[in-house]
Amino acid sequence: MRVLLVYPRNPETFWSFEHSLPFVSRKCSFQPLGLLTIAAMMPRSWELRLVDLNVEELSDDEIVRADYVLITGMIVHKASIHEVVERCRLLARPLIAGGPVFTTGFEGFPDIQHFVLGEAEDVMPALVADMERGNVQRVYQAPDRPDIRRVPVPRWDLVDMRSYVTMSVQFSRGCPYDCEFCDIIEMNGRVPRTKTPEQLIGELDALRAHGWDDMVFIVDDNFIGNKKCAKALLRELIAWRGRTGSHMGFLTEASVNLAEDPELCELMALAGFKKVFLGIETPSLEGLEECHKLQNTRRDLVESVQTIQRAGMEVMAGFIVGFDSDRDDVFHRQFEFIQRSGVVTAMVGLLTALPQTALYRRLMREGRLDAESTGNSVEAVLNFRTKLEREFLVSGYRELMNRLYEPKAYYRRVRTFLANHRVRGPRLRVSTRDVKAFLRSIWKLGVRHRGQLSYWRCFLGTLVLRPRQLPVAIELAIVGHHFRRVASGL
Repeated sequence: MRVLLVYPRNPETFWSFEHSLPFVSRKCSFQPLGLLTIAAMMPRSWELRLVDLNVEELSDDEIVRADYVLITGMIVHKASIHEVVERCRLLARPLIAGGPVFTTGFEGFPDIQHFVLGEAEDVMPALVADMERGNVQRVYQAPDRPDIRRVPVPRWDLVDMRSYVTMSVQFSRGCPYDCEFCDIIEMNGRVPRTKTPEQLIGELDALRAHGWDDMVFIVDDNFIGNKKCAKALLRELIAWRGRTGSHMGFLTEASVNLAEDPELCELMALAGFKKVFLGIETPSLEGLEECHKLQNTRRDLVESVQTIQRAGMEVMAGFIVGFDSDRDDVFHRQFEFIQRSGVVTAMVGLLTALPQTALYRRLMREGRLDAESTGNSVEAVLNFRTKLEREFLVSGYRELMNRLYEPKAYYRRVRTFLANHRVRGPRLRVSTRDVKAFLRSIWKLGVRHRGQLSYWRCFLGTLVLRPRQLPVAIELAIVGHHFRRVASGL
């Protein structure tokens, strides 16, 4: 059996980091973890080929050779998915599709013959058997959520790791919170399910066996959704680092209540966590209550961010404008909060109603939905009728993005973060690639592009006052170049 697995091309988004990739000589930020995991559930005797369209081109010959083509993706990948679907239709190759975009809207892909909806682990044996018989069903969907302690080690051998900045693994699925705009709880549930610590460490050992000892993204919906299990993993990770001498660093996603647990922060720092993404959304109490993000209403959010920074982790954060309760000062309030807290990587988007979310259902009842979501939070597009005037929101969003990533404001935020941040935990190895990225940053950001004075002020100030933080400052300068390019294209 010959199976072709295809990951669609990423559009320009915050998370694509495409304008930073040339600095580090890589083609893509993250590898397609879902397809590598699905591949591990297929017989070893099958001939598998994975094509990530962010890394390489897909030839017609590869499509024709395949008995089946498997494709996955998110809403943001729709355009690229439709291109692959059309090529498979013209070449008469059967497609099997699964992943978030299909789970929440498979009806929008009439030219795809077969779908796996929801989590795939419990239906893969039936799908594999049907593929071998040549009798694949229209839809496969497990009635219950799978036990992810049975998930196999991903097939790392199917990708060239040299193409990626960061490798990804998963420890848990699900989130205990009930944010109105979020589709995570619809797809993965509100009860976090975790792998065992030994299981995740086995995946890290497999990564190291394939030559990877760099940054790893733990792609959980909420890494601390089950704090007891997270702490058990962290203690095992600390012991594992001691045994292996690994240079891996970690980043993940969590909820802001991380800040109120000093033990958890300490364990994460000692285990090698360098970054954490938080959904802060808005400094407006009314906005947080509106979207049911009540876990953010019980604390001083600036202090929470700075507590985590002092613990040794950079806080990346998501912010949203467009809530019904937003007033006309929302853009000013967002800007002031982000600058004051030192959230350098501030991923701001206009509110969008994703399919099957509570927000989508509410707006549908109120007759306010205008279109389906594109899934790209940085597009200046609203898919519902807002309380504030639409043009005011769109123009204000564009202005906010450009203000945030204008060099003076951006590097001021970098300095605020560095002044509060403490270097904790194991130090990461500085590679030849890092040195080359630094030299490229001097040429591109310190000479060629606008904002040279802000770059040099940040660089020299860090070198003199905080030399241990210089690698962090250079990385943030490079990432800022990407965000500036994204903001200027809105």
